[in-house]
Amino acid sequence: MSTSGVFRAVICLAVVGVVVVVAWFVLRGRSDDHPPRAFRECADEVGITWQMHFLPNEQGETFKINLYDHGCGLAVGDFDGDGKDDIYFCNQLGKNALYRNKGDGTFEEVAEQAGVALGDRVCVAATFIDYDNDGHQDLFVTSTRGGNVLFRNRGDGTFEDVTAKVGLTHVGHSQTAVFFDYDNDGFLDLFLANTAEWTTNDFDERSHYYLGRGDFGEVMLSRKEDNVLYHNEPVDPKDPSKGRKFVEVTDKAGLKGRGWAGDAVAFDYDGDGHTDLFVTSMFGRCQLYHNNGNGTFTDTTLKVLGRTPFGGVGTRVFDYNNDGRLDLFAVDMHSDMWMGKDDSHTWEAEARRSEKKKFEYLFGPLALLNPEKIKIEEDLGRQVGFKHDELLFGNAFYRNEGGGKFTEVSDKAGLETFWPWGIATGDFSNGGWEDVFIPSGMGYPFWYWPNYLMMNQGDGTFQNRAEEMGIEPPPRGTAFAKKINGQEAVRSSRCAVTGDFRGEGRLDIVVNNFNDQPYYFKNQSPRKNYVAFRLRGKRCNRDAIGAVVRLYQGDKIMTRQVLAGCGYLSQCSKTVHFGLGDQPRIDRVEITWPGRARPQELKNIDANKLNPIDEPEGDAP
Repeated sequence: MSTSGVFRAVICLAVVGVVVVVAWFVLRGRSDDHPPRAFRECADEVGITWQMHFLPNEQGETFKINLYDHGCGLAVGDFDGDGKDDIYFCNQLGKNALYRNKGDGTFEEVAEQAGVALGDRVCVAATFIDYDNDGHQDLFVTSTRGGNVLFRNRGDGTFEDVTAKVGLTHVGHSQTAVFFDYDNDGFLDLFLANTAEWTTNDFDERSHYYLGRGDFGEVMLSRKEDNVLYHNEPVDPKDPSKGRKFVEVTDKAGLKGRGWAGDAVAFDYDGDGHTDLFVTSMFGRCQLYHNNGNGTFTDTTLKVLGRTPFGGVGTRVFDYNNDGRLDLFAVDMHSDMWMGKDDSHTWEAEARRSEKKKFEYLFGPLALLNPEKIKIEEDLGRQVGFKHDELLFGNAFYRNEGGGKFTEVSDKAGLETFWPWGIATGDFSNGGWEDVFIPSGMGYPFWYWPNYLMMNQGDGTFQNRAEEMGIEPPPRGTAFAKKINGQEAVRSSRCAVTGDFRGEGRLDIVVNNFNDQPYYFKNQSPRKNYVAFRLRGKRCNRDAIGAVVRLYQGDKIMTRQVLAGCGYLSQCSKTVHFGLGDQPRIDRVEITWPGRARPQELKNIDANKLNPIDEPEGDAP
């Protein structure tokens, strides 16, 4: 080789060396300084392009403080029986959406083809359940004065409206629908949470809704509506083939409630084998109802829980400390509305200062500045029917101590938040501890407020890591491009669900936002061990709603319950998921099926897979 050729070769090698070194430093910098975030919002990428639309005359330029600003919910269920969870979104103005999981990480919208789009009423919440135990996921949708709807799944990808046929003709201001088997007869009964008559009788024909009241005080003083309990029973006891019907048994059961019910969760809080019920109240104390085992319930709230949130919206149970007992979480939105309709954002700074603080009064810091507010509040309490000594003005987190006893630890656990709506839980890092996602914010005409991702620290506390893990800020910006009435209109979330939609052992988060496209937060956390179970009832209800799964791993007893509707207008996947951290070992698993005294014990369970489990036909071994 010539001298010049050697020289060129040396130069080329030097350049390559520099490029390699620079690339190494860049990659190292990305790895060390900017690690990939645990979640990435990719709704467009997976095909979820539908948008929830609000009612412009209620929440646009003529913004009113009423329950239309609560938005709409969503539900997860495998409607076509292909083993993959699908997602249903509710809407106020326009049609609902049903996204079929295609199994390749994307979804397709099929609501019209399936016959569940509606669009002729304001829809609020939805729940997938198998009400007749035929192996197909049916769908129940609640509405604000438009009539609730039960869609029976035909098993061919389509549904039929059987609402009138089965007796679910209630029309009112409904919220969450909770299906659970309160009498352990093997079929799911229905608890329907209702609020109050907060709309007028003026009907908008074009948009299919009743105009709402616009003053917060006027809304609070609206005539309260009773909750409704329906018992699921055969049309003809002698011939089960004639189908099922729902019979209203509210008075007998004692579950009318105190009005303004926002959400409910059914679980056996004292371990006596009968499913109890906790109901939040948007204006007044919550209610914990003990199932007496004879078709009746007793309000044991003050005895068991003590003070409860004043403005409770979402609620959920989960085992945060791995002691084998389900703890109870309820979030309080309305206690954070002390500033009223703050168009000018006068109280934004004070809200940020008091984000994690509970006040003694509904008027929050305003009561400290003006004692006259306290007298007004006490008078309001007499009119609405609440007592200050029964209330907390903020979130409540009740640690289950066993034996039907609870301790409120929300402040100690770090779970006091601002402007919360719903609750979705799951082990997002697969580290062995359940975490909490809290959709939050008010939207126009208020300021932007972020969602919370409360990661379980494993020491009884939670830390908000929404920014660090990719939840905040929104990739499409905190505000919409289009202003409302010349003012910035910010984004806000309402309801959320979790599920392993890709079958990869990691829980994604899906959020129905207010007047906006949903978020689909894809979980791209570093892979750790996990195990999942999909239960099918034989003697109990087909969905195994109410079944409790306990996984034993060393000194941990991780606990999950199969639920149908809770968290606020939401239903997460019925597949139970456990993160196992770096240790794939599973000592044993116990499943307590509804109506059975003894749990079923499973051993030699393989990690890192979904395990379908059928309830034993006879007595559990």
